[in-house]
Amino acid sequence: MDTPTTPRARDTEAVHAGRDDLARQGLHAPPIDLSTTYPSYDSRGEAARIDAFAATGAEPDGPPVYGRLGNPTVARFEAALARLEGTEAAVAFASGMAALTAVLLARGALGLRHVVAVRPLYGCSDHLLTAGLLGTEVTWTDPAGIADALRPGTGLVLVESPANPTLAEVDLRAVAHACGSVPLLVDNTFATPVLQRPAEQGARLVLHSATKYLGGHGDVLAGVVACDEEFAGRLRQVRFATGGVLHPLAGYLLLRGLATLPVRVRAASASAAELARRLAADPRVARVHYPRIGGAMVAFEVHGDPHEVIRRVRLVTPAVSLGSVDTLIQHPASISHRVVDPGDRRAAGVSDRLLRLSVGLEDVDDLWADLDGALGRRTAATARREETARN
Repeated sequence: MDTPTTPRARDTEAVHAGRDDLARQGLHAPPIDLSTTYPSYDSRGEAARIDAFAATGAEPDGPPVYGRLGNPTVARFEAALARLEGTEAAVAFASGMAALTAVLLARGALGLRHVVAVRPLYGCSDHLLTAGLLGTEVTWTDPAGIADALRPGTGLVLVESPANPTLAEVDLRAVAHACGSVPLLVDNTFATPVLQRPAEQGARLVLHSATKYLGGHGDVLAGVVACDEEFAGRLRQVRFATGGVLHPLAGYLLLRGLATLPVRVRAASASAAELARRLAADPRVARVHYPRIGGAMVAFEVHGDPHEVIRRVRLVTPAVSLGSVDTLIQHPASISHRVVDPGDRRAAGVSDRLLRLSVGLEDVDDLWADLDGALGRRTAATARREETARN
């Protein structure tokens, strides 16, 4: 695919990256290549290309070989996401967890199985590290303790900022400095490249659950790692060996989703900021978490029963996941972070009264009306809190 010779704005890249060669081919919409295998009458050349892939993981030159080695439609999405994140390459997988697994396997293959991580993380990421399912050993620390937690066998430092579900943020530049030569992986799912580009702040790896904002419509499951070409080669080799490939239709939907990503994120973020403001002023709400960099996620703790709030919403959908065009709400302690040890969960700020709201593109007043009703009537206690706040 063509690469522009002059820098372009991020909004322009979102629309055109991965599509630069279409007009020359007489196309407007990107094609979907559903082939699993491809004919070749040059078996010597095929052997040489497979040898080259086995050696470095570089994408084979020439026509495709087999669906596990790569797919033209998926490659378009990978090229586009790399441009948006400002990295040399990106490698897509069947899910965000498949992407994280590939990173851990790639480092573990070098004997570097120790991971330093900062809580909170997405619950399944936390579980993957803690359970030792891949032979990894994890040291949990706060950002200030990263440098002291490193050791000769450390293969990765992992942070999520803003973090799931508390929206806690870390200074990525300071964390990258503390990592020294150890690769820093930043889960950028909540922020997206619209709000921050971790590679510009020193991260070597940028992880996305592409299921969320990159797809943006709740109809595709995917993960992707944006990184330098050397690491991308190792990830492609892991993907080929383990089979965690992204389906071409998912690659097409993700490329389509990127085109509207900046518009969706900014619109949803404006509504989220307003809802965070209203929630913070409401006496039925004990605490509101909203990131400094903004975004479309809001977390809030209620004085009452969070399960009743979930039960009473009507416009907002009570469901896991996030980043869709419609607004979703869930109780992390019951669902997304249920697999995390309760003590570790609470120590990371994930209280039993915390609710996580993924704000969509509905009218903000309609969303507030639904939340207001779901929070329940103002009791005498809430009235007293309102009076105290006014005075």
